[in-house]
Amino acid sequence: MLIKNVLQFRYKLYFNLVNKIQVRNTSQSSVGFIGLGNMGSNMAQNLLNKGHRLVVYDVYPEAMAALADKGALIAHSPADVANKCDRIISMLPTCAHVRQVYCGDNGVLSQVKTGTLLIDSSTIDPQTSQQMASEAQTKGAVFLDAPVSGAVPAARAATLTFMVGGNAIEVEAIKDLLLSMGKNVFHCGPVGTGAVAKICNNMMLAISMIGLSETLNLAKNLGLEPQLMTKILNVSSGRSWSSEVYNPVPGLGQNLPAGNEYKGGFMTQLITKDLGLAQSSATRVNSPTPLGTLSHQIYRLMKNNGYSDKDFSSVYKFFQDFDQKS
Repeated sequence: MLIKNVLQFRYKLYFNLVNKIQVRNTSQSSVGFIGLGNMGSNMAQNLLNKGHRLVVYDVYPEAMAALADKGALIAHSPADVANKCDRIISMLPTCAHVRQVYCGDNGVLSQVKTGTLLIDSSTIDPQTSQQMASEAQTKGAVFLDAPVSGAVPAARAATLTFMVGGNAIEVEAIKDLLLSMGKNVFHCGPVGTGAVAKICNNMMLAISMIGLSETLNLAKNLGLEPQLMTKILNVSSGRSWSSEVYNPVPGLGQNLPAGNEYKGGFMTQLITKDLGLAQSSATRVNSPTPLGTLSHQIYRLMKNNGYSDKDFSSVYKFFQDFDQKS
């Protein structure tokens, strides 16, 4: 037992030393970024702004071209990114996209180098994150789940909050990189707990946005303008992130999707997907989520009635449209 403890202690010291050397050696290496949608393109831009050498890949050539004009190098596939970089960030829509990017033909793991840090900021279920971590481990790489909160405005302003699952040493190794794109980094526990934090956060976000939207719509129908009602909410007990930062009423905030016909931002189809992940996880552990379930039903209804590509704050318009039809 004594020999075993000594060996474990020596291994821990060696592992810490290897990680410190790796962080020091990769601090000036190229960073890979896969997935350049509304969130990813802004996150990648902030990495460029902070002086990182960037290699990017997306299925849409125009998304890569926009960043190439600002100094990024273009990769031909996820495997090409892995061949060029030892720190790779992905920001993808669904679990299926994550599995394809990492494990598919020409996926990251087909060319990944030993010691590469794989940082997935997609919103996926904990089980997929754990599966990807296991697959990465067989290749000598490290996978961490690091989903984000703050939506497009925070991605643009580099004020995202990262919720990270992984070994504490590895989380520390990527902290400076994440802080190039955000202002908060929380270590949630082992791989998969970042995803847990994210799907719980997004369930709360959906419930809050629906509650705010039906409140403002009711106030308007009763003769009180949404602008005044919002001012009251924001200095009262009804205040929320949705009312203060991401108001769903057109004209009540700057550079918000609500003021741009609900274009851009966090699409209804994506929050519907996230609510589905939360509901599946709740079912698995037999946890009651009545408001989460109802929110999922509302966003599914919106998704199937012309709101799929609109920002999730368009639930306010959905309620208004319902008023006009009834």
